[in-house]
Amino acid sequence: MSTPSVQLYSVRDAIDENLDAAVARVAEIGLTQVEPYAFHLRTAEFARAFAASGITAPSGHAPVIDADDPAVIFDAAAELGMTTVIDPFIPTDRWQTADDARRLAEAVNALAEQAANRGLQFGYHNHQWEFTKKVDGRPIYELFVEQLEPGVKLEVDTFWATVGGADTPAVLRSLGDRDAAIHVKDGRITGDIATVLPSSESALVVPEALKAAFENQTPAGQGDIDVQAILRAAPQALRVIEFDAYKGDVFDGIAQSFAWLNENDTAAS
Repeated sequence: MSTPSVQLYSVRDAIDENLDAAVARVAEIGLTQVEPYAFHLRTAEFARAFAASGITAPSGHAPVIDADDPAVIFDAAAELGMTTVIDPFIPTDRWQTADDARRLAEAVNALAEQAANRGLQFGYHNHQWEFTKKVDGRPIYELFVEQLEPGVKLEVDTFWATVGGADTPAVLRSLGDRDAAIHVKDGRITGDIATVLPSSESALVVPEALKAAFENQTPAGQGDIDVQAILRAAPQALRVIEFDAYKGDVFDGIAQSFAWLNENDTAAS
């Protein structure tokens, strides 16, 4: 069974307060892998905290597509021992037309080639708008994926894909080995969540208008998402626990998801 990871964005407030202590708390839960965000801005601090807690980071999030110098991010990823760098967010106003999908795919293809030159993989992480926006009756995400080079990887956020109306297990099966990782999260699906479409907000900031929707999230196995079917559809994918927000103690929510995965994830390869 593969070892689960956790997206450190889940504990961003604790990281802002004390990065080393936050990483240590994650390790105390039993996790040995994490997915840091904006790691190129605090590379030395993350490296120190990971070494102290026995943590590795096989993947990480950073805004590569819009970076002035993507090489800085790829170099930081290599320094932290990553294999996969994921861009977590391109806002909904840039996912409107077939030309948008083409432009984004071309940018991702070029960056994946640049990453490969450093021994890294590069890919993209979705939200719901890539599925709610349709072009000729098809989710724009499909048009985007069709134009990606074989070496590009994807990280499917299974919660937001489902909120966006996707049959997420079917999406995962269609991607096959291209899907390097999945964000494992659960929660209550409401109409209010499905209509939340931020445009140009930073991926590192939760706008006030979104907090109520985000806080519908629950530990794995406690919400409306068919997490079991999702896991079965992507046995090869790294499981990355994530909460955009959580009404309780987020470390406790992570611990509950981690325990649930250890008990229920029989599909992991």
